[in-house]
This record gives sequence, structure tokens and C-alpha cells, in this order.
Amino acid sequence: MLDMYLTLMLPTAVIFLALLFILNKILYKPLLDFIDNRSALIKKDLENATKNSADTSIYYEEADKIILDAKNKAAKERADILAKAKIDSENKIKEKKNRLEVEYIEFTKALEKEKKELKNALNGQLPLYKEAIKAKLSKI
Repeated sequence: MLDMYLTLMLPTAVIFLALLFILNKILYKPLLDFIDNRSALIKKDLENATKNSADTSIYYEEADKIILDAKNKAAKERADILAKAKIDSENKIKEKKNRLEVEYIEFTKALEKEKKELKNALNGQLPLYKEAIKAKLSKI
């Protein structure tokens, strides 16, 4: 009986061990390799995501710096343009004042000339007016 038991157990054990060997080669080892590869891929993707996150923060900082530089440049240009416009307007005002002063001086000279001419004309007509007034007074 022990002989028979051993003769039945020995092929069963051999088949069992062969089956374990074949399953290990065909199923378990590729499955474990796939799981290890997948774990390594997930770890690599996680590292890349962390790196990308760090890169985006650098890009955001760079973008903020560019925007700040652009704002500062725009403010400087605006200030320069306003200063230039102020200088231009002051120059135009000075030119206008000078031109008005010249026109005023010419106007006063012309007015003074007309005043002298009118005075001379009235002085020349004064004897006629005196006689006209005497004639009217004599009629009264």
C-alpha cells in the first residue's frame, strides 16, 4: 500500500511541481513583471507631474515678472508722454501770450494814433464850433 501510495503520489507531485514551474514562467512571472513595470510607470508619471507643477510655478513667476515690467514700462511711457504734452502746451500758451501781447501793443499804438488824429481834427474844427455855438446863442 505504501508502494502504491508512493507510485500515485510521485507522479502527482511531479505534475504539481511541473505545473507550478509552467505557471510561474507563463503566468506569475509576466504578471509580476507587468505589475512592477506599471508601478515604475506610475512613479515616473508622478515625478513628471511634480516636475511640471514646479515648472508651471516658474512660468507663472516669469509671466508675472513680464507683466510687471510691461506695467512699469507703460507707466514710464505715460509719464514721458504727459511731460512732453505739458511742455508742448506750455510752449503753445507762451506763444499765444506773446502773440496777444504784440497784437495788444499794436492795437494800443493804433488807438493812440487815432486819438491824436481825432484830437487834431477836433482842434482844427474848434473855431467853426465856436462860431456855430455863438450863432446859436445869439439866436436865443
